[in-house]
Amino acid sequence: MRDKFNKNNQYIYEAEVIESSTIDSNLIFKILIKAGRSIAKPALEVLEMSIDPSTPTQVRISLIAAIAYLIMPLDLFPDFMPLVGFSDDFVALTAVLSIWNKYMTPAIRIKAEKKLNQLFPF
Repeated sequence: MRDKFNKNNQYIYEAEVIESSTIDSNLIFKILIKAGRSIAKPALEVLEMSIDPSTPTQVRISLIAAIAYLIMPLDLFPDFMPLVGFSDDFVALTAVLSIWNKYMTPAIRIKAEKKLNQLFPF
């Protein structure tokens, strides 16, 4: 295959246009549902853990504070700063994961799974 250039010696890229009739909309819908489930599952597990009566109060507060910090647009170190930008987010994420590992129970997972199935039916 030979490279193609225009008269100004610029490379010409070739592209193929896909007709919308060749795209399976059901496949795209299934991919979006699977992606939504993947994102929603840990969020629902954290929610269930934070409202579960067996979770200690200080753990609930720590969990909610760490999640709120991750969601908030303002950080201690703005994300655009080299090297330190994501370090504060990393600390908050590490806190959430350590709490998650210690206090996640099968009952909480089951409750989250039931809510997930209501939001994203198969």
